[in-house]
Amino acid sequence: MKKPQFIVVFLGLLLLSILYFLVPKSKKIESSASSQTVANEAVSSQSILDGAKLSLNSEQKIALLSIENQLVASKTVADSLKVYKKLIQYWSDSVQRIEPYLYYTYSAALLENTEKSLTFAAQLLVNNLTTPDAPPALQKWMASNAKVLLEKALVINPINDTSKINLGACYLFGNISDNPMQGILKVKEVVDKNPQNTYGQLILALGGKKSGQYEKAIERFLIIIKLEPNNIEAMVNLAECYELTNQKNSAIQWYTVVREKVNIPAAKEAVTKRIQELKK
Repeated sequence: MKKPQFIVVFLGLLLLSILYFLVPKSKKIESSASSQTVANEAVSSQSILDGAKLSLNSEQKIALLSIENQLVASKTVADSLKVYKKLIQYWSDSVQRIEPYLYYTYSAALLENTEKSLTFAAQLLVNNLTTPDAPPALQKWMASNAKVLLEKALVINPINDTSKINLGACYLFGNISDNPMQGILKVKEVVDKNPQNTYGQLILALGGKKSGQYEKAIERFLIIIKLEPNNIEAMVNLAECYELTNQKNSAIQWYTVVREKVNIPAAKEAVTKRIQELKK
């Protein structure tokens, strides 16, 4: 069965409304470089910044150049961090380009080098890394940067379970290793110790779904929903897994639950349409 694209559309609508973080996840596919380049060529931080600048108008370019000149003129870490915050705000609020926003958040975190800044920037990268339609080359760029941040964070705090899970996610979804078990083992280390860690369960479930192990993914999504009855992301993915395994009645059942729980008209409409398509 061909994988349905409903989940991409639905989660995009949902995340646009709840602002999962400062810039909507769905903005990520509004790529800084051309979509063909992102999909087929290696992505570097420089290519991302250069590509993003190509889309700016004259006024935006002048505003950006002014901030960049401030960064060049910075003489202290504190001054540089202030300018990085301006660049972060510029790309998130003024231009709404996710990749340079992620890059400057990453750069600021490296400079600040605290557990809070490192884990915050890494979480933003991982959130986008696990988006269903992220181009592989861009996933690799995000995973590589997140890995750098997480390894530094784990030096500061080796027992941070979320950092361990996110590091595992980098291997699972980021194409940075030929051995995805390397990522699975890192996450399972946390989940085996604490099965109620729903974030770890989610990463393993999404990993199972990505690799086509739908039944295993279903088991984990059900665990998450039992622990968190209002976890919409788990429900939508669960419904899609049922759909991908031709269990239409179960898919309809869970899409119906999702429709009852969301209050966003466009998302509710998308779910209703999907239910109707499955009933045909």
